[in-house]
Amino acid sequence: MKTALTIAGSDSSGGAGIQADIKTMTAHGVYAMSAVTALTAQNTTGVTDILESTPEFLAHQLDAVFEDIFPDAVKTGMVSSSALIGVIARKLRQYGAKHIVVDPVMVATSGAKLLQNEAVAALEEELLPLAQVLTPNIPEAEILAQMSISTPEDMERAAQAIGRRYGCAVLCKGGHHLNDANDLLWQDGQVRWFLGKRINNPNTHGTGCTLSSAIASNLAKGQDLPQAVENAKAYLSGALGAMLDLGRGSGPMNHAFDIGGRFAQ
Repeated sequence: MKTALTIAGSDSSGGAGIQADIKTMTAHGVYAMSAVTALTAQNTTGVTDILESTPEFLAHQLDAVFEDIFPDAVKTGMVSSSALIGVIARKLRQYGAKHIVVDPVMVATSGAKLLQNEAVAALEEELLPLAQVLTPNIPEAEILAQMSISTPEDMERAAQAIGRRYGCAVLCKGGHHLNDANDLLWQDGQVRWFLGKRINNPNTHGTGCTLSSAIASNLAKGQDLPQAVENAKAYLSGALGAMLDLGRGSGPMNHAFDIGGRFAQ
């Protein structure tokens, strides 16, 4: 069985964070492991408290994983401090981690900034250059590309700027009233659009976590990046299209879907 590691925060409601990641990886037939960056008290309406891992404890978690069950792919999600970002980058380099998918969790869906400037700088300098692919939403892409994004052409320019700056592929996700269901992959100077039909499902808590984890799972199984993205997008669309209540602590992965996005059980 292929293996994947999620490095992210815990969501006590089960709909996002490592809980969504583990559900997604398991549904893809990949053995899931985790290193917890923070415990959160949260549900679909918001976060009420956060207890960060210490840098030392996060390092021990990563050592425990890499020294025993080496992951075929790694996904990173919420990391709220520069010290933790530094630990992750150092350990990924130390062990030669491969197929790294970085979900640069910087801006909440509400528009609230989740990282302090110091942590953003550490993310950009230490972690992003290690990624095979980044998966920013529109506000995050605006920060990373240092430009506003209001058209599909802006998405292309931003993805190109980000990819060239950090030496990686970039999946610029639609949404935020722009290309709601269309995502853009920039890789090695090539642009590919992944078109989708907007699904009127308000329960979208954890969808970003699910998408990046599905991409990591597909990369772990040997798919190339465009195929991994296409299958991950179909998977998430299948969950949303089935009108699962993603927001009531279930996450999109409490029901299983095959890779084509069809309802399986």
